[in-house]
Amino acid sequence: MAPMTTYNNFPQRNRTCQIPINRAVLPVLLCLLMALLPGMATAATTAAEETAQNDTGGYQRIISLYSAHTENLVSMGAADQLVGISPSDNYPEHILDKQRFSYREDPERFIAARPDLVLVRPMIERSYPQLMDKLREIGIHVVSLQPTTVEGIFDYWRDLGRLSGHPTAAEEMIEQFSSRLDTFATRVDGIAMEKRPRVYFESMHRRMKTFAPSSIALFALKMAGGINVATDASQVRSTNIAAYSKERILAHADEIDVFIAQQGRMNPVTLETIRNETGFQAIKAVRRDNIFLIDEHLVSRPTMRLLQGIEQLHEQLYGQASLTEAGS
Repeated sequence: MAPMTTYNNFPQRNRTCQIPINRAVLPVLLCLLMALLPGMATAATTAAEETAQNDTGGYQRIISLYSAHTENLVSMGAADQLVGISPSDNYPEHILDKQRFSYREDPERFIAARPDLVLVRPMIERSYPQLMDKLREIGIHVVSLQPTTVEGIFDYWRDLGRLSGHPTAAEEMIEQFSSRLDTFATRVDGIAMEKRPRVYFESMHRRMKTFAPSSIALFALKMAGGINVATDASQVRSTNIAAYSKERILAHADEIDVFIAQQGRMNPVTLETIRNETGFQAIKAVRRDNIFLIDEHLVSRPTMRLLQGIEQLHEQLYGQASLTEAGS
């Protein structure tokens, strides 16, 4: 692991370079500098955005500032290594009495807890760089992780397993998850395409957003046997969210057999909100009251509970006889 650099080791900024340079070699030096600049920039970016890839792991005092990190670490058997969790953590219940830490707080509170690792996600890294820099300055390792596609989940679990010293448990999670996915795939393969419901999957009602095509939520929908109608949705930055205006939703009004919305802090929506939304009575699913809500924690987080989300989506799509005939 590369040693951490602290501000105490920086040279004084007002010193001037007094090394004599031969004018004859100056053009050569300039060419060398131009050639090195891209690599220097890449190295600086890599150092600023430390990842788990080159970390030997085995940390024993971990603060997790993202609920998915917390849940996965507990699943791996690292609950006792957690000395702090985020204010939004609500699962599993037996670790909710741990000390809470917010990325909006003063760094001294983190320092007092003596963590050797603070786990964040890119949104926190981007929004609160001063906190990240301060923690790193005093020698606390800060690692930013969050998969935004299904393909990245297994590598993400392996990173958490290595960081916490539980690589075997991470591999066991991957094996169990993969086995369940095979079961889901076999079940859905037995359903003819024309019998699979066409679905609009809402992520944020007030802003009329759905999920990005490569998102974890739409993977869950596919594994549950649903067909996403918003295949042309535009991903918002590098997130799981995609923009989809009301006009675009209504353009699919006659195609939408089922309207599903994630529900939680990110989308505090109700069935009545959807039913009463101006223009939504034009949507076939709304007219037939084929509207369902699902806990956002089960479809948007890269945890083992994604399997529960897939199961619940399948039950919502195929639990009623009328829905199995949606494609007819």
